[in-house]
Amino acid sequence: MLYLFGFERIGVAVSDIYFVDPNPNSGQEGAERGVRLELRSLEPGELKGSIYSARPITVDRPLWRVDLLESVSGTPGSFDRTHHHPTLREWEPGERVFDEQLSAEPLKWLEERLADLEGVLDEAGLDRGEASPADVAGLRERAPEIVDAVSRLLDGVRSGALATPPSDAPGAGSVRASWL
Repeated sequence: MLYLFGFERIGVAVSDIYFVDPNPNSGQEGAERGVRLELRSLEPGELKGSIYSARPITVDRPLWRVDLLESVSGTPGSFDRTHHHPTLREWEPGERVFDEQLSAEPLKWLEERLADLEGVLDEAGLDRGEASPADVAGLRERAPEIVDAVSRLLDGVRSGALATPPSDAPGAGSVRASWL
């Protein structure tokens, strides 16, 4: 399942994910599943026809990532692998950053961060010019709606309908995600 929320130059992509790290840190072995949220840059394309034609939109470079993950073998609702990546360079995430508040109250933490786009950009080391005032206002206004979508995806993960293992044998390096 993939949800996309688009503003002016910033979008939010949210998807379920099943993941096995091929080189896990100690204590992070085994499959993980949950929900991934990324702030992404949006790039409008040129019209492909008349002034009435649909405009292509590219969901481009990731700017920030939050992984609301749990170990598959762990307790549902534990958020024991939940982390964020405050910095991404090009398409690659920086190190996992574990935050007690994020694991304790992930949806509250997420809503607060989404409502502070400029703070997220500052923490990521990005120019605030990546986002327009419409992005800042739109994301602040729609943060509860985005968090609601994340909550529905988490419900789907816990029910077993989403973030399921790949059909082949899930080994190190396995990823099954709707999109992200």
